[in-house]
Amino acid sequence: MTRPSEHPADPDLARLAAVNLNLLVPLLAVLEERSVTRAAARVGMTQPAMSHALGRMRRLLDDELVVRQGSGLALTPRAVELIAPLREVLRQTARVVNFPGFDPARDRRTITLAMTTSTAFVVGAELMRVIGERAPHATVRIRTFVEPQPEDFTDDGVDVVLVSEAFAAPYPRERLYENRWVVIAHPDTAPDAGALELLESVPHTAYDARHRITPYAALDAAGVPYRIGGLVSDFLMVPQLVARAGGVAIHTWRVAAQMRRQLPLQIEEFPLPVPPLGIDMVWNPRLADTAFISWLRAILVEATTGANLGA
Repeated sequence: MTRPSEHPADPDLARLAAVNLNLLVPLLAVLEERSVTRAAARVGMTQPAMSHALGRMRRLLDDELVVRQGSGLALTPRAVELIAPLREVLRQTARVVNFPGFDPARDRRTITLAMTTSTAFVVGAELMRVIGERAPHATVRIRTFVEPQPEDFTDDGVDVVLVSEAFAAPYPRERLYENRWVVIAHPDTAPDAGALELLESVPHTAYDARHRITPYAALDAAGVPYRIGGLVSDFLMVPQLVARAGGVAIHTWRVAAQMRRQLPLQIEEFPLPVPPLGIDMVWNPRLADTAFISWLRAILVEATTGANLGA
């Protein structure tokens, strides 16, 4: 009598023997990047090799997967369905293979941090210094934006985005640090005036954004009169304009404190109770290296805690 197998044959697993599983990594890259060129660069393939791999997966799955739309590529409904399970399968496979742990002393990767120009002004130099000390063979790349777009959270090899709570993020976020609100003015602008008097009597240079910053809502709620004299779309430019052209502005303490080392600025505490501005970490959902994430998270916390950042 033949004994029953303790591991009965799985016909789905048997069919996998005829599939080149090496195609799954480039397939996910194409679906996430929506670009053969970017996908090829991401996984270290030539563009012709990536196109060939895409053709093989199209034949295997009997679906176009990506189709030309304008100047870019769009996903088919089948491709959209594939992304989440494919990403999870590859993450599980990476855990089974158990790649060697992240070693910052030897690693030669490019570490990409995306953030607003204001955040880069406050923490960029310290991040480059600390990472350079701990991972001497790595390359630190800081990408800046004025307001984050959806692609900023995943494209161009970004590992983590540092983003103000004022901006939406499509992925989970963790609080990194907070930055209190202050009033800034040129020292010769009503030098004896307090913060509230400055806000009421001197024209404001304000951040030109779709959403007002929280302190202006507090001024409106308290019935404090003020006049906007100028607008600028880059928050980092506000202290420079105030120092050079006069006026008053509402800004964050860490930026103002560092700017005061280079520019003539009077800094006063904001006169009404408002919550500080939170700066969050948003990790690229495609990043599966948990050891690297844990290391970089600790670096970010260390680099944004120091007294040299005006905390």
